[in-house]
Amino acid sequence: MMRTAILLAGLLVLAGGCSTPTVYYWGHYENLIYASYAAPGKIPPEMQVEQLEADYQKARSANKPVPPGFHAYLGYLYSELGKMDQARQEFETEKALFPESAVFMDRLLANLKKS
Repeated sequence: MMRTAILLAGLLVLAGGCSTPTVYYWGHYENLIYASYAAPGKIPPEMQVEQLEADYQKARSANKPVPPGFHAYLGYLYSELGKMDQARQEFETEKALFPESAVFMDRLLANLKKS
């Protein structure tokens, strides 16, 4: 009986240790990235922007950050739609939240200025 209780307690500790809390609010981000590579053009940019903007609002209401690349991808979608001011804002946000992306974001911002 005691051995069973110890075994059960050990399993509960292991099960609890295996689950990690989610730091970021992912929403549809991963699925949209996958779809954009697996079936380009299948989901129109307008629909992707709507989903990502809704996800961003949900993340803010849950007080969770969005993952790295979220704002960069949203900026890319805005640039595809010709909304360069919004694209610039998203690239700047990505750069501010994730400084390690600064070189890439600066390159994308420079390309926006050429457009």
